[in-house]
Amino acid sequence: MKIAVCVKHVPEGQSKIDAGSKRLDRSGEGALNHFDANAVEEALRLKGESDTEVVVVSMGPERAADSLRKALAMGADRAVLVSDAAAAGSDLVATSRVLAAALEREGADLVLFGQQASDADGAVLWAAVAERLKRPVVSQAAELTLQDGGLRVKRQTEFGYDVIEAPLPAVVAVSDAINEPRYPSLKGIMGAKKKQQDVLSLGDLGVDSGAAGEAGSRTTVLSLGSPPSRGDAKKIEGGAETAEQIVEFLTERRLV
Repeated sequence: MKIAVCVKHVPEGQSKIDAGSKRLDRSGEGALNHFDANAVEEALRLKGESDTEVVVVSMGPERAADSLRKALAMGADRAVLVSDAAAAGSDLVATSRVLAAALEREGADLVLFGQQASDADGAVLWAAVAERLKRPVVSQAAELTLQDGGLRVKRQTEFGYDVIEAPLPAVVAVSDAINEPRYPSLKGIMGAKKKQQDVLSLGDLGVDSGAAGEAGSRTTVLSLGSPPSRGDAKKIEGGAETAEQIVEFLTERRLV
């Protein structure tokens, strides 16, 4: 059996938009999206002591390999990074096209995603990929069990839980409530350096350069601007005296 986990390299710290490209500034330090760490952990839990292969798949710049190495250090067996200049600026549509091609190449029985990415919070990429792969998809998985050529998912909802069964191959987006990701051990970190890490181009996947990046995207950012002024808003910062300043502010406006 093969389990593929789609992961994302996301910027650390406060997100900034590049005024020139009108895209998220990814030039600084980055890290493995913490929602995806739950997906990696779940894949490793499902693998257990079996001969199941866990491969992590990502799309991004070359430095995204740092996040893949963390997943390898956690225990994943192999990594695949799709890194191509022509893919820069891909929106959901273009990204799902490239990831679907990479996953078709792998032929995984189960594809796991984190519920969302901390740099976008779109929470729909897994659905778009599942649609392209023509596979059943379940989101917000709080429990996941493999059984008789299929899977059983306990799915979180705002009203409680749904229990859903689906055949394999399938796509599942896990919530951050499903597990507690392990910390990579020193042995795992050292071992990750020896594991297979493939870097693929769009051409390797048979994806035309015009089908990715801005050319293959279906959304366009027309302009950027600062939020409108909120009138006489006042920013209060400080230590022990902060509470008193807040009370004075509210009292002046007869709000307390």
